[in-house]
Amino acid sequence: MHVQTGTRTETDQAVVAGGRAATDDRQLIDIVLTSDAHGAFVWGVLDRLLDESGLSLGNITASGFGAMEAAVLAYGLSLGGRRGARTALANFWRRVSHASMLAADSANPLRSILEQSIEIAEIRKKSCPVKLSILASNARTDAVKIFASDQLSIDAIVAAATVPFLFPAVEIDGDTYWGDGDLSSLPPIRPVEAGHRLIIAGKPSMSMTPCEACRPAASHGAMKPAQIHIIFDGRHRAGAALLARPWTDWGELTDIRDRGRQRAEDWLLADHLFVDERSAVDSKNRFI
Repeated sequence: MHVQTGTRTETDQAVVAGGRAATDDRQLIDIVLTSDAHGAFVWGVLDRLLDESGLSLGNITASGFGAMEAAVLAYGLSLGGRRGARTALANFWRRVSHASMLAADSANPLRSILEQSIEIAEIRKKSCPVKLSILASNARTDAVKIFASDQLSIDAIVAAATVPFLFPAVEIDGDTYWGDGDLSSLPPIRPVEAGHRLIIAGKPSMSMTPCEACRPAASHGAMKPAQIHIIFDGRHRAGAALLARPWTDWGELTDIRDRGRQRAEDWLLADHLFVDERSAVDSKNRFI
């Protein structure tokens, strides 16, 4: 047992939607975690979103080190609601920081950290509150594979977080995979039940702009493309050297986490989720 469970309160359930429509006045959003954002910045954004009782999380698509965080988030939500997710993420990052002091430069401690942080069977259950899609690149062909549902495994998540050429690729079903760094390989923007998609990225130049081919035909009047929001790290360049090795001392990690929390706070205060739904037709990117 990695997360202490307890009785879920109504506010705990506010972010547990499992891809279903949000109830009452809660806003359902899908999350995309890109590989160019520092993991501790992503942690901070997720930590702040978990505080927000007006939000429900639906589907999460993740690449890079964000795949680890997405799995930990899903596991924590499954066992203990919002509080469980925040605790699971904090415990995960404690392990990351500890690994930085013990691991040799040639070692890849990701598998050990992940195995201590989640139970993959919980995430694969149909009852898991959020649904994950994990992206990894085929080390031989560069083709991007999406691991979801019953394809999720410790191997797939570790492969997504493995930095190409710095660490060996991970073998899965006779082929080898490692991290994907190309945002263009993310699933195309398409109509989603949530109506909103939040991208957590490292820099604005990595933004996703939906192409015309991804928009629904006018005859499909009832379907709307997702409205795109982006929270990016304004100090991406300052932390760029950490991307190849996302673990570091606890004080530096929490500083980056707090920056992510503040970015999410600024975004929430701007009321980006509650704009006129008619603007969703334009699928406009929004930056913080």
